[in-house]
Amino acid sequence: MTGTEVYTREVCSRLEAAAPELRWRFFASRPRAGLGVDAIVIPFRRLWTQVRLPIALAAGRPDLLFVPAHAIPFAWAGKALTVVHDLAFERHPEAYSATERAYLRLTTRWAVMRCPVLIAVSESTKADLVSVYGVKPERVRVVPLGTAPPVAAPAPAARLAELGLNGNFVLQVGRIETRKNQVAALAAVERLDGVTLVVAGPETDPELAAKLRASPRARVLGRVDQPTLELLYKRASAVVVPSLYEGFGLPVLEAMARGKVVVAAKASSLPEVGGDAALYFHDAADPEQLASVLHVALTDEKLRTSLAKAARARAKKFTWDRTAAGVVQVIKELVS
Repeated sequence: MTGTEVYTREVCSRLEAAAPELRWRFFASRPRAGLGVDAIVIPFRRLWTQVRLPIALAAGRPDLLFVPAHAIPFAWAGKALTVVHDLAFERHPEAYSATERAYLRLTTRWAVMRCPVLIAVSESTKADLVSVYGVKPERVRVVPLGTAPPVAAPAPAARLAELGLNGNFVLQVGRIETRKNQVAALAAVERLDGVTLVVAGPETDPELAAKLRASPRARVLGRVDQPTLELLYKRASAVVVPSLYEGFGLPVLEAMARGKVVVAAKASSLPEVGGDAALYFHDAADPEQLASVLHVALTDEKLRTSLAKAARARAKKFTWDRTAAGVVQVIKELVS
């Protein structure tokens, strides 16, 4: 699941318990297993958000439409609230097609116009809303993401051999695209002895994925199931997050919750999440610097033990219950 899909599932499944005094109604375009709510499914082949959803809203007349990870319908005239996860399409437009950029810019500007307040997932994203779209700071509420105990047990260790993995490896979780900076991660690993870069996530950029596959020091796994991901987290010598830009950086939090040593770029929101429980390299475009920090992360056992303890402690501060409570606080502000 993508970060926004995880967010939608974890937050929506907690809203009724977080505010039982409010009446909730959930809409979905198709049945979704594991969403954790009793959703009204209203199928529609295309333009569900802009056509079918407004029809359902007009019939139900809610006091507020909350959109956790998508666009506000243009045809909805009532009060609305949405969550801005990032402005990657503005900070790194090269990663998006012209059509994607146009739609994201249009819908984000519409949300800025329509919503009395906005929820941002980090101070970094809030700063982007202020600087890029001129949103007044007092209109933005920062509600960080959370993490939860693993929902699946790790796959058997034999799964590593099936994936062609033996020996030490560092793990990167996320889409393969320029913004995630797998090029720097691979270049750094190639400077170290006996270490492989493992990338788990969908291949958004086929050319970049092919470049990674061409290296004997990289394994591109594509999408993996949850037991396999848990096994990769368990066996990874470290987790690397060299992204040029992140709205929040959920893989940092997920890795810390599992007590892993995290090496991240000191960019955008990543230091907000990792705090003092992660190691950072300052120049995301410098693989030599990343290699140097990775070397320390892999070889300094005393530091590794200290970071693992600090990572677990920091991750406990970020819970989905806390996220849902923060969202509910903003919702109550708007409907009171």
